[in-house]
Amino acid sequence: MQRLDMKQLLSQKLSPQQIQFIKLLQIPTAELEARIKEELEVNPALEEGEDEPEDEFDDLDSGDDDADDDFDDPDAALDNPDNTLDEDYDADQRDEQPEVELPVKEEPTEAPESSSESEDLDLSDYLNDDEIAGYKMQGDGPGEDDDGREMPLADTSGSLMDNLLSQLGFSGLDERQQIIGRQLIGSIDGDGYIRRDLSAIANDLAFSQNLEVSVPEVEGVLHVVQTFDPAGIGARDLQECLLLQLERRPQDEAIENAERILQDTYEEFTKKHYQRIQQKLDLEDDEIKEAIGLILKLNPKPGGSGPVGGGKIQYIIPDFLLSHDNGQFNLTLNTRNAPELRVSPAYTEMFRAYDKASKKDKKMKEAVTFVKQKLDSAKWFIDAIRQRQNTLLRTMDAIVRYQREFFEEGDESKLRPMILKDIALEISMDISTVSRVANSKAVQTEFGIYPLKYFFSEGIATDSGEDASSREVKYILKEIIEGEQKKKPLSDDKLEKMLNARGYNIARRTVAKYREQLNIPVARLRKEL
Repeated sequence: MQRLDMKQLLSQKLSPQQIQFIKLLQIPTAELEARIKEELEVNPALEEGEDEPEDEFDDLDSGDDDADDDFDDPDAALDNPDNTLDEDYDADQRDEQPEVELPVKEEPTEAPESSSESEDLDLSDYLNDDEIAGYKMQGDGPGEDDDGREMPLADTSGSLMDNLLSQLGFSGLDERQQIIGRQLIGSIDGDGYIRRDLSAIANDLAFSQNLEVSVPEVEGVLHVVQTFDPAGIGARDLQECLLLQLERRPQDEAIENAERILQDTYEEFTKKHYQRIQQKLDLEDDEIKEAIGLILKLNPKPGGSGPVGGGKIQYIIPDFLLSHDNGQFNLTLNTRNAPELRVSPAYTEMFRAYDKASKKDKKMKEAVTFVKQKLDSAKWFIDAIRQRQNTLLRTMDAIVRYQREFFEEGDESKLRPMILKDIALEISMDISTVSRVANSKAVQTEFGIYPLKYFFSEGIATDSGEDASSREVKYILKEIIEGEQKKKPLSDDKLEKMLNARGYNIARRTVAKYREQLNIPVARLRKEL
């Protein structure tokens, strides 16, 4: 039996403009250029162009006056208490703008207005040449003289495997051994080790190359591969890797002592039981100290010392540039990788032709509807980038004011406890918005480049009743460990007592957690001669 039911639902949905802004907000400057190029490819109404007066762009579409007023004064839109998604477009703008799907393909898509209502399109809003201005993004860091410069990229012309295969070709091995060598090189991991059993590699040769080989034959070719550069490549464990590197050094007494330590007392060496090594090998204090020093200078990961595979090295490109001059901070956005954008003037010519045409057929109406959709999409994209910049600047400005002492002196101990909620309340935005800004963004200061996440830390109670930043505690912990006697390094219990004596109420397990986050080993492994 069929029946009809009536149901009332209340739901919230993000408009395409809001989704577009959220995606733009969370990407760093390094990825913004690629995103803009992608939009330029899919939207012919958006193009790169020289800077023109910003204020002329606002009259592009009279139906979006409310949105443009907000962007003339971006803070007004962001401070609106009725804004459900702090930094997104206000309710009036969402009501007036058609919620169309942003184009992802170049072929025209049927827009909702492609009906008889297309006859009523108000073309006068698109026909004024002077009102279609370019938009150069605010906050440019480098000047015009720097436009021709390119970011330095590491030379990655060859990968580690290509380098080894090239050396294999000059090794003088026969064809059978060459096949085994290529199989061995293909089994080398990113650290430069062959961690698979040689028997498994022999089985692989039998199945994939139809080549029956013995394990000793594979091992013989392996010894040849281990003579290739970089030194230590093709080792099966750390001990063999270090010994291979020592074999290439000019042989003297210190090298011989280092080899004896690795061959006869490797387990004691890994645990830093130097007294046992000294007694077992009958070495003097100076001899063992020199030998251990040689071993510690060797490369435990030879795969990382040669040309690397994959793409180019990823450089950290700061999203913000912060300078300090006479007690005043100057904060700008690094928009070097973002080209100047504007709405294509050529598309207004299409509207002009339609306006002057005496006969307006169906195909012409469809074309005008398509062009209007592209113009709206281009305008929304430019507005979203402008709003992205405003949100980034407001968030970073609040961080600078909150951590002013650190940015003035660069002293980690000056960092205050700060969480996402603190900044969200400061700029009247949602925590998720601050999280998107802080994610994968960085700021260049006079003391180096810092990720924004660096400035957020939890608070730890002190004897004075005030909270101290966990960054401050880590900084002091690092100072204590650096100043300890390396012959008798401090245990976590002693570190806890020393921090408590300085007024920080911290437990031993928290000391251990912070020590691990600082990549500092336990006391036993910090011991030196």
